Amino acid sequence: MRRYDIITFDCYGTLIDWESGIANAFRQAAAAQGLSLEREDILREYANTERHVQSEGYRRYREVLQDTASRIAIALGWPLAYDDAGFLGDSLPSWKPFPDTNPALERLVAAGCRLGILSNIDDDLIAATRKHFTVDFDLVITAQQIRSYKPGHAHFLAAKERIGGARWLHAAESNFHDVVPANSLRIDTAWINRLQQQPLPGGTPKFALNNLTDLADAVT
Repeated sequence: MRRYDIITFDCYGTLIDWESGIANAFRQAAAAQGLSLEREDILREYANTERHVQSEGYRRYREVLQDTASRIAIALGWPLAYDDAGFLGDSLPSWKPFPDTNPALERLVAAGCRLGILSNIDDDLIAATRKHFTVDFDLVITAQQIRSYKPGHAHFLAAKERIGGARWLHAAESNFHDVVPANSLRIDTAWINRLQQQPLPGGTPKFALNNLTDLADAVT
């Protein structure tokens, strides 16, 4: 018997292997200019940079990605022209799901769960990403729609208005962007802790899981 009527997900990092997508995009673009970059360096700088760019206020996510890529290139000693930093947004539609994503989503749908996505993304980019999934989503809320980025509350409040009184679980990889704000709004959370990190203050979830297979096991 399913425990929730609807499960919403963060998309990138939870459903989509965004670390591989980011690292591959940087390495390919740099290699085209004769420069070799290390995956670990790229991801370290991305983690330090993207949230700061988002905190400066709402812009289209393609602009966030371009600004983030430009700043990372500077930090890594890559003389990248700003106009050429759009490669990261251009690559996003090719980023692939984790191997466990589609099988777990299919199990949830088979158990009668509705699915949703709450993402810091543009509408056209999420539309391209959805082509990689083997299930549909009843609810999709993007930053472009509400002109706000998580960890702000706007995604969750908009979802609550549409979900109403249904039993709702939000699942995400980011403790900072998703678990902490959802907890503060008394929304049940599942932390898909793929990177085996420690929770932040206020970020203790109802479920702490390693992957989406574990999520499907826990709630169906």
